[in-house]
Amino acid sequence: MRDLFDRILDNKGPLGKWASQAEGYFVFPKLEGPISNRMKFQGKDVITWSINDYLGLANLPEIKKVDGEAAAEYGAAYPMGARMMSGHTEFHEQLEQECAAFVEKEAAYLLNFGYQGFMSVIDALVTKDDIIVYDVDCHACIIDGVRLHMGKRFTFVHNNVESLEKNLERATKMADQTGGGILVISEGVFGMRGEQGILKEIVALKKKFNFRLLVDDAHGFGTLGKTGAGAGQEQGVQDQIDVYLATFAKSMASIGAFVAADQGIIDYLKYNLRSQMFAKSLPMVYVKGALKRLDMLRTQPELKAKLWENVNALQNGLKENGFDIGTTTSCVTPVYLNGSIPEAMALVKDLRENHGIFCSIVVYPVIPKGLILLRLIPTATHTLQDVEETLTAFSSIRERLTNGTYKRLSAAVAAAMGE
Repeated sequence: MRDLFDRILDNKGPLGKWASQAEGYFVFPKLEGPISNRMKFQGKDVITWSINDYLGLANLPEIKKVDGEAAAEYGAAYPMGARMMSGHTEFHEQLEQECAAFVEKEAAYLLNFGYQGFMSVIDALVTKDDIIVYDVDCHACIIDGVRLHMGKRFTFVHNNVESLEKNLERATKMADQTGGGILVISEGVFGMRGEQGILKEIVALKKKFNFRLLVDDAHGFGTLGKTGAGAGQEQGVQDQIDVYLATFAKSMASIGAFVAADQGIIDYLKYNLRSQMFAKSLPMVYVKGALKRLDMLRTQPELKAKLWENVNALQNGLKENGFDIGTTTSCVTPVYLNGSIPEAMALVKDLRENHGIFCSIVVYPVIPKGLILLRLIPTATHTLQDVEETLTAFSSIRERLTNGTYKRLSAAVAAAMGE
């Protein structure tokens, strides 16, 4: 019998194997200074395209004032205990009611974290007799939630309605045998590609199949739709999303999340979400802060307007300069390039050190081998000058990638890693 840790020490995983070359710079980097369009990285000023502060709320004086006052009044601990036992307050209820109204649902329930909460929502909604059908490109929190499911599950090809229909036919036959139901899961916005989920096409299939729809709208909440209520509102189908989940960690620049649905479903979930029943309540500093942030989403549409001014300038500029940004229909702006992981390291170092541009790098196994994805997240704090500087920098790095400069610079790293 082998020691349990032998595998872990011998095989650090597809990303972990790069730790000695990447950690502290390419992964686990330290951005410093006030959260904004420009921050410091290793002592240098950089234009920051890697912060999910879509509406630019994080460092606003009025936001910091409310956060500070809540911290001074309640501290970081209050309320203590889980909601069901001793951690329930009128402000938690108020935030739930306001979140539900904002996303056009009857009721909502707070979650401590989006990732943890989504896993638990999936677990609570289905039994071993039920069948889950979900988009193959769904976020890791959905994948992990589905892993908890003891029944059957099927994936459909990303945003492919024909594949979804085929799998719904399979799921329907199986559900007829088990006596269970069907849960379809998609995202409002897919965080890597930036594409909206095909929610309108999915709900149209309700005329033919009996299923319920669960949507994770982390990147759509606050950025899409007339009022910012998300991808469902943008596509005109918010009322047909059965269970809607959004996080406070993107547009709201905070911590926490919520799930919204009909009152009866929320009443069930609040008594059956294990990750919330057995976890400490969301601290008051975040609850009071979220109330202020949500109020600004409702009353200051100019924040979303400025965000989209920057989004359009960046995405149009990239396309005009011949860059492949895929088929994004959201603020998320991917730039696809061809190259190896060592080349990607050299490219990103050039961007940061010589051009002052900080954006996230995504490589295999998140995307196929041979591809490099640079993901840019525009915010309301960015300026058109930031966009122009970034477009100039990207033109430079594309040329160096094409002419083999990065391949030569990365040869030693590639050889050391056997690439």
